[in-house]
Amino acid sequence: MPVYEYECAHCRVIYEVRQGMSDPPLAACPRCTEPVNRIISAPNLNRYNFSSPTEAKYAKVTPREEIAKERELQKGYERIWLPPPVKHNPWEE
Repeated sequence: MPVYEYECAHCRVIYEVRQGMSDPPLAACPRCTEPVNRIISAPNLNRYNFSSPTEAKYAKVTPREEIAKERELQKGYERIWLPPPVKHNPWEE
């Protein structure tokens, strides 16, 4: 299942949601109930055969550049992972 990103401009939050292709998109922000926009993001590809995504991310970036980039990203938006809804509760009958 792909991970979709939705941006709430009012709260300045980016929600990461794992959804199926046929699932309905996230329509409103869980915090403020304002409408959200889906963000087009690059797919996660392993072009150079790195053993992990972390290794690929830090392969060509110096530590100083990475710290500067993370500080810049943390100024703007907060990232929140929304877990998928529970579709079946094994304790209910």
